[in-house]
Amino acid sequence: METHTLPDPTSGRHYGMDWLRIGAFALLILYHIGMGFVPWDWHVKWPETPGWVQYPMLATNGWRLALLFLVSGFASAALLAKLGQGAYLRSRMARLWIPLLFGIVVIVPVQPWIELQFKYGYAQGFAHFWLHDYFRFGTLEGIVLPTWQHLWFVVYLIAYTLVAALLAVLVPRLTIAALLRALERGLAGRLILMVPLAWFAIRPLLLGDHEDTHALVDDGPAHFIWFSFFLLGMALRHSHGLWQSIRKSWVLAAVLSVAAYALMLGLIIGGSAPASPLVENAFEAARLVQAWCAIVALLGFADRYWNRDHALRPMLNEAVFPFYIIHQSIIVLLIWLLLGSGLPGWAGFAVTLGATAAGCWLFYRIGRCVPGLRLLIGLRGWRAPRLQAQGIRAMSAA
Repeated sequence: METHTLPDPTSGRHYGMDWLRIGAFALLILYHIGMGFVPWDWHVKWPETPGWVQYPMLATNGWRLALLFLVSGFASAALLAKLGQGAYLRSRMARLWIPLLFGIVVIVPVQPWIELQFKYGYAQGFAHFWLHDYFRFGTLEGIVLPTWQHLWFVVYLIAYTLVAALLAVLVPRLTIAALLRALERGLAGRLILMVPLAWFAIRPLLLGDHEDTHALVDDGPAHFIWFSFFLLGMALRHSHGLWQSIRKSWVLAAVLSVAAYALMLGLIIGGSAPASPLVENAFEAARLVQAWCAIVALLGFADRYWNRDHALRPMLNEAVFPFYIIHQSIIVLLIWLLLGSGLPGWAGFAVTLGATAAGCWLFYRIGRCVPGLRLLIGLRGWRAPRLQAQGIRAMSAA
């Protein structure tokens, strides 16, 4: 029987986690495009929003953000181990605070301006809105201005980075090592598929029902989940035991995730509105299983099949954060501009997808090459390094 020796995920660079990070951000952009075409509330909506569009959206709805925080925690732990506490904190704050402030002032304002026009008939042009209404430090039609909109993820990442750095200073290394060993024992083998479900299920019991606000200070139940995944990602960077459990369980996790998703669809399609408490509880239980098992399956798949380098990886790994910063403003603006085009929904989606990809790419490529502008879009250093030369040549030759 053939055996496979997999790379050590806790030493060197885990390329599978890089690819998973790239995929997670790509999925986020695709999801946000979908938000304009699904019958859920958003900044701007396509005229035709058929109900079936929600079904593929639900496939990732429960785990896409948790995965982002997990891969961010893994990357933070790797950087902390490489740079040390002081340099780590300085690097993370520069790479997060500068693009956040730039985004709030320059990138984000088009989103509330379009939402105010689309939902409330706001009649002023963008220049008037930015000069007179955006920096009001209050609300307009219930929208808080100025706002960070989709950049709330960066705000939370800043907070979690600060807490992680503080814990690294205050908690003795022996205590951290003991906690890591306890986590490995608690999630050993197939327990990794069960124990976290109990952890996430107790949130409503401890903190009550809660709708995520993305406002940082009043979002405690959300922090209970997101910070847990951030810490889990940090633990994965240093734990052989956790990776062993993932390697043993990821195939079963994939099967359970698909089965739970099928149950979710069955409950939605076959149910009545409003749903009974029994159906609602069954749906939430299936959603919890589907979300956690999907994450375990993706980690195992990335570890097994993606833990290898490619010439394009450094470029893509660098590009995902600038893509994230700009993507939602491009999407909202594109859908707004296309509303009067008369295109069918599928064509509107296709145009939005292609134009968003092109716009994100131009934003990254221009920002990457202009000294100083790099810092504003979340890239390291004043001038562009030559890390992408191989990737550019490989793309040209493909």
